[in-house]
Amino acid sequence: MTPGLRCVARCLVVALGVVLCAAQAQERVSVPSLELQHGTAVLLAGFWFPVDRSVERPAVVLLHGCGGAYDRHGGLTSRLRDYAALLNQEGWHVLVLDSLAARGLSELCTQRPSTRTVKMLNRRKDALGALEWLAQQPGVDRERLVLLGWSNGGSTVLAATNRRADEVKDAPTPPRAAVAFYPGCEQELRRGYEAAAPLLMLLGDSDDWTPPQACRDLAKAAQGAPVRLVGYPGAVHGFDNEAPVRLRRDVPGGARPGQGVHVGGQAAARDDSRDQLLAFLRAQLR
Repeated sequence: MTPGLRCVARCLVVALGVVLCAAQAQERVSVPSLELQHGTAVLLAGFWFPVDRSVERPAVVLLHGCGGAYDRHGGLTSRLRDYAALLNQEGWHVLVLDSLAARGLSELCTQRPSTRTVKMLNRRKDALGALEWLAQQPGVDRERLVLLGWSNGGSTVLAATNRRADEVKDAPTPPRAAVAFYPGCEQELRRGYEAAAPLLMLLGDSDDWTPPQACRDLAKAAQGAPVRLVGYPGAVHGFDNEAPVRLRRDVPGGARPGQGVHVGGQAAARDDSRDQLLAFLRAQLR
């Protein structure tokens, strides 16, 4: 084997080892939501990917979209696993939070928003509960916590960082930073958005599921901490995955109700959005 090939092989082994270590470090945990049922906190399933706990390090909460946290085989989705590995490589702890299973649901995508039993209020309380849980963990720097979500989880990021909501204003453990991939922004735009932490939004300019205009309007009108927006021409909902673009006709709503929505990856947007994510978090967490 030539020296060049040996170098490539070593790099691949190291990269694989990092991913495997992240997977092996996964712990199933129970995370109390701030939501109470019959006076008791709703206990959510969490998946904890810690790194070195000998010193205090940042930690990131990953908030799934309307499709839930699991793939068809019952494991965490590839997106959640991939981002957990990516963030672990930065030396940051990761908590994946499941807001649906504890409430007897597997997905929300095919439900009309008006009929959903898991509302944004529920998910806001889940996210804030996750921040409190993280603040109590050994090796976690409670001053450097992050909320990161996709789609419905991105909307949760907005809801959990909007100081117009009493739960956010009174939260004992605020995030240092927040990132939302292609969220729906209408609800927080109507409420009025006062950012509790610097926010990065990553949007597909051709998204017909959560059209980006409301997020642009929210960014312009936002008060509080800085809000930064990055849009990707030609990108649709889910641009950061590797699946080809397809039309989902089982989703109500969207820009053209009854005609379905487009979902799928775009390589350039996927790569740049990860670079933007890491650059933003490195700057906020240093």
